[in-house]
Amino acid sequence: MSTLIHQRVAQCRAGENPKTICQVSSGWVVMGDVQFLRGYCLLLPDPVVPHLNAMAREDRRVFLDEMAVLGDAVLNVTGAVRINYEMLGNLEPALHAHVFPRFDAEPEELRTKPVWSYDWQAAPEFDAERDTDLKAAIADALMNTGIVRSA
Repeated sequence: MSTLIHQRVAQCRAGENPKTICQVSSGWVVMGDVQFLRGYCLLLPDPVVPHLNAMAREDRRVFLDEMAVLGDAVLNVTGAVRINYEMLGNLEPALHAHVFPRFDAEPEELRTKPVWSYDWQAAPEFDAERDTDLKAAIADALMNTGIVRSA
């Protein structure tokens, strides 16, 4: 099966995904397609697996640890008040972890709701020029953790 996640991982491997931040032991860190919450990232496993339970136990441990380390980096870089983590796989049946910074400045009617309550169609898309500094800051924060394989 070739999902969007498979395609994105292939683009990362080929150096063709402008949203790529860096490669880590378990896969790839990329910026989200939309940036309604500035700093929204994903962790894509490499190799791609259908879901978390399909991973070997040690691979699973590394993936989850690196997801949390990514959350630490996004938290520090963005000044968010917390990080929300989500792994769903219902629409895109390949493991991928969403890492969402959450802010006190979010609209009150959305601040305590799941991010899926936002209007994703109206959200600002990732912009390589606008988001260059943010990508670099997240990459720098991750470099200091020792999990980065290549930037």
